Amino acid sequence: MINKVEICGVNTAKLPVLTNEEKDELFARIQQGDKLAREEFIRGNLRLVLSVIKRFHNRGESADDLFQIGCIGLIKSIDNFDVTQNVKFSTYAVPMIIGEIRRYLRDNNAIRVSRSLRDTAYKALQAKERLILSLSRDPTIEEIAKEMGMEKEDVVFALDAIQDPVSLFEPVYHDGGDTMFVMDQVSDEKNRDENWIEEIALREAMRHLNPREKHILTLRFFEGKTQMEVADSIGISQAQVSRLEKAAIEHMKKLM
Repeated sequence: MINKVEICGVNTAKLPVLTNEEKDELFARIQQGDKLAREEFIRGNLRLVLSVIKRFHNRGESADDLFQIGCIGLIKSIDNFDVTQNVKFSTYAVPMIIGEIRRYLRDNNAIRVSRSLRDTAYKALQAKERLILSLSRDPTIEEIAKEMGMEKEDVVFALDAIQDPVSLFEPVYHDGGDTMFVMDQVSDEKNRDENWIEEIALREAMRHLNPREKHILTLRFFEGKTQMEVADSIGISQAQVSRLEKAAIEHMKKLM
């Protein structure tokens, strides 16, 4: 999608490339309120937007959507660019375009992160930058937390919250043969085949218990009740519950 020729009705293969002299001339006209010059300047810098959105090609977003958001960042760059500063327009525009796209991805992310949590995370990143300058090395989480006057756990939680999710089908290694994906390196202790087999065996064994034994084990191990609570529920003593429970378990062990 990122490499297709036409995006949002724009033939990217035919986009113009402006020289520095043309950019300066157009910008002078833009400052005088020339709308045609503004449109020409925007069109002459659309390749800049294309180069930026290629950085986000693995996010699963529509190239058309990213291109439109990137164009908004480009327009904001034009409206806020100060020609008196000794900076190229592209140097100023690229961070603006990236920021606009990141804002869009953040706000449209399926995983919602509260504003306060994001603010904490961004402050932590700023604190990290300050500490790198002063320490000449990457600071520890403890040092960042101390710099911010916060608990270490709160800083870790905030930083984790703004991490981009990774697809289980993201390739992590390829040697010319089979590709290894993230999901190949993830261990799932809950949904292993062995667990499914054990669950089937457990259910099959419970089918052979009498109704009272089945009821007691259900209350004890599936509903988490104590032996005393089970005794009160079915109207027998706690000792009887203990004896029936033990007998039912022994019976199931033999069946499994």
